[in-house]
Amino acid sequence: MADHGKRYLEAAKLVERQRSYEPMEAMNLVKETSTVKFDPSVEAHIRLGIDPRHADQMVRGTVVLPHGVGKPVRVVVFAQGDKAQEALRAGADEVGGEDIVKRIEGGWLDFDIALAAPDMMGMVGRLGRILGRRGLMPNPKSGTITFDLERAIREVKSGRVEFKVDKSGIIHAPFGRTSFEPDQLADNLASLVDAVNRARPSAAKGHYFKGVTVASTMGPGIRVDVPGLLARAAA
Repeated sequence: MADHGKRYLEAAKLVERQRSYEPMEAMNLVKETSTVKFDPSVEAHIRLGIDPRHADQMVRGTVVLPHGVGKPVRVVVFAQGDKAQEALRAGADEVGGEDIVKRIEGGWLDFDIALAAPDMMGMVGRLGRILGRRGLMPNPKSGTITFDLERAIREVKSGRVEFKVDKSGIIHAPFGRTSFEPDQLADNLASLVDAVNRARPSAAKGHYFKGVTVASTMGPGIRVDVPGLLARAAA
């Protein structure tokens, strides 16, 4: 902690590092320990008891957070014909085909998520190296390759979050901002943890959740009680 600034160190004193807080208490604390002047994101770090080196233990999925993520989401859609018109009506920020592919190949990446109609993937596949490195490549498992573009755009715009376990067995995902009310943050986090629980692979053995920690941007980590979150999601 010696590398952190004074404000962080003062905020960290408010957190009992070995304690798992009840959801509402944790959300109040994450707001209290925010150390920046802007409205920072709040992110969950979910450590799982799986081995991501095995394909049958991979955990990934999506969840629509009940209170959104608190920021506008710029959506690019690869579609043509009637599907392109559907995407525009649904509120997509950019819609196209070869023209957008060329813009991205030229370095344009001013968007947060990319969706694609299945019949466009032959064209979009050229962007695998560019979009894949940034986690933006459309993928059927995350629902970003679909003919139901209207539903997908609506969900993304209203707060759909994609989650995927990393090489260390941890999921990192945003679930709101410190300007949210504590109950909104608790609802969002409970929905995220419930979705991760439902995505548990059958090959996973033993204790699935090893810990859930939340933190605002540049704020200290706060451990959250997992059974409390699952109970809130089921309520």
